[in-house]
Amino acid sequence: MVAVKDADFSNVDAVFCCLPHGTTQEIIKGLPNNLRIVDLSADFRLRDVGEYEEWYGQPHKAQDLQKEAVYGLTEISRREIKNARLVANPGCYPTSIQLPLIPLIKAKLIEVRNIIIDSKSGVSGAGRGAKEANLYTEIAEGIHSYGITKHRHVPEIEQGLSDAANSEVNVSFTPHLMPMSRGMQSTIYVEMAPGVSIQDLYQHLSSFYENEEFVTLLKKNEVPHTRHVRGSNYCFMNVFPDRIPGRAIIISVIDNLVKGASGQALQNLNLMVGNPENTGLLYMPLFP
Repeated sequence: MVAVKDADFSNVDAVFCCLPHGTTQEIIKGLPNNLRIVDLSADFRLRDVGEYEEWYGQPHKAQDLQKEAVYGLTEISRREIKNARLVANPGCYPTSIQLPLIPLIKAKLIEVRNIIIDSKSGVSGAGRGAKEANLYTEIAEGIHSYGITKHRHVPEIEQGLSDAANSEVNVSFTPHLMPMSRGMQSTIYVEMAPGVSIQDLYQHLSSFYENEEFVTLLKKNEVPHTRHVRGSNYCFMNVFPDRIPGRAIIISVIDNLVKGASGQALQNLNLMVGNPENTGLLYMPLFP
């Protein structure tokens, strides 16, 4: 354990920053320019620094670095990540949501209006801080909705979907804490574009992720479950017809601590330094 001010970076190739929001900016600003950096906080995820201030309640202190930062959704931005010096690792909810939606929006297979997202996360998604709301007796045997209409991942989700659509996209997003230590499921309700079928959605996701190691479209009618990806860097997803004609239901699951955080961070760094993307990611040590 060494304080940042006492660290010797002369033999360091890369840095993971896992600091609270608002503290990373100035520290990264003071690091040597030759370091490859993956930041797991939200400090460099939003391109619009005004939007960052609005949602995080403080001005951005490294605006020049923000212009340099690359958003690190690996399967979507691989080329940019490979050449980046600073990568903003995505949030967990945005990862589970953007991986299925971005390919479908880019292909104009779904409408960008009336997207409804219901997400559920294990309690580890709230961090390790001692908070009354996260005590076992508060969380166990119940479901807890939180951040209703104002969760900080909303602008991150809308930024990625708007980029895919080349127009402004707004979503209805509600997250929930579940009485489990880890795991995340996003259930997404969308309108299909005119003339588009469930088979079209399925086929496009199948071909888009055909050669991806960590994103898997399950067999038709197979339901993704969080236990299938526990402790792994995988995202499992599938598409189902809604009972309402013209609508589809997409289910996406990840481990919020791996593909939703440190696993994707390692996948990004592997890409940045020229390692195979799966280096260090095929093991299953679990904590918690």
